[in-house]
Order: sequence, then C-alpha cells, then structure tokens
Amino acid sequence: MGCGARCIADQPLHPVPALETLPPIGAVLLSHEDHPDNLDSLGRRLLDGRRVLTTTDGARKLGPRPGVRGMKPWEIVELSIARKRFQVTATPCQHLPGGECIGFILSSPDFGTTHGLPNAIYFSGDTVYIEELAQIRIRFHISVALLNIGAAAAELPGKAEPILITMDGKQAAQLSRDIEADILIPMHFESWDHFTEGKAKLLEAFKEEGIIEKVLWLELGTKTKVF
Repeated sequence: MGCGARCIADQPLHPVPALETLPPIGAVLLSHEDHPDNLDSLGRRLLDGRRVLTTTDGARKLGPRPGVRGMKPWEIVELSIARKRFQVTATPCQHLPGGECIGFILSSPDFGTTHGLPNAIYFSGDTVYIEELAQIRIRFHISVALLNIGAAAAELPGKAEPILITMDGKQAAQLSRDIEADILIPMHFESWDHFTEGKAKLLEAFKEEGIIEKVLWLELGTKTKVF
C-alpha cells in the first residue's frame, strides 16, 4: 500500500468497482492505516464488518470495529476462510520514523511444503531492506514475494536529504536472495510522484543483480497466472 503523496495526473485511469460489487472478502491484510492515500474514507468503509489484520496502533485507531486485530512482528494468527485453514505471520517493517507498518506471510496446509518448510506468500508492506527479514527463510519456503518497491522518498525535518522509505531495486534484489523467493512480484512503483524508480530503472537493477529471471510483472486490469 502506498504512503502519502499526490497522484500523477497523466497516469492512465482504470475502472474501479463499487464496494457493493466486490466479491466476498475473507480477510484484509492492512500494512498501515495512518496515511490518507493508504486508507481513505472509502477504504475505511470497506473494513466495516470485516476481519482485518494490521498494526497494533492501527487496530486502536480503527476501533471499535470488532473484527480488527493488531499484530506485532512474528506474531501468528490462525484464520479459517471458506472452510480452509490459513496462518498469517506478521513481519517487521521499517517505514517512516515513528510510524507503524507491518508485512505478512500467508501459509496454509493446502500450500504444501518444500524441503520440510511450509510454502508461503510474502507481502512485504512498505519497508526498506532490514537484515531481520532474512529470518523468513528459516521458517518458510517463499513461493511468491510481493515486494513494495519504488524507492519512495520522504523529506523529514532535520534531514538535509530525503530518506528512503521503501525499497529500491537493489534492496529488493537483496531481500529476494535473503529469503530465497521463487518468484518476485514488484508492487508499489508507479502512479505516485514520490517514487524515484519506475519499471525501467527496476529492470536495470534486477538485471545487474542477476535476479531478472525470477521477476514476474503484473499489468493493471490483466489476470496473471503465477503458477
């Protein structure tokens, strides 16, 4: 999910379905709620009456919705959705100083195992590269890693230069290697003017880092089969 910035006006527009036309939603994994473009008023309406996993601070701010639960890094929540069992593990994030953000690992008995580790899907949330995330490969076999990239930068009081608040291409490549992900899906790198690395720069970085064969690009409005 994106952080605070204005949308670039010349980006192509795509039809957005109305809330009442969305398919059933079993659970919402919300990386952070404290930026208006990350969770606007319509997005908050979507959370009403739903099961939501987010940060501890976010859960407090979203109260009194009874389905919202805050998670701390490495905490585990068991879910049952459509008669299937899922396990959600929260992962650390380092985003804006002083704010909370969280990532998620989704696993299920139905996903199977690889070399004795549960197959899983990793959603990074908004974070820069942090070494602690390398622990993921000890606990899971990451089949798909959806990484928020874009090298988003923010100007902060007392800082001479903008600081990085989401991964750039090199950091994403390093994290992909650390967690030994089978497939890397880049997310969060277009349509906002605070991104400093678009697809062209990311392609270059992934080629230089030698991981381009593991990258799967998604196209807006187009279904993509991962496996």
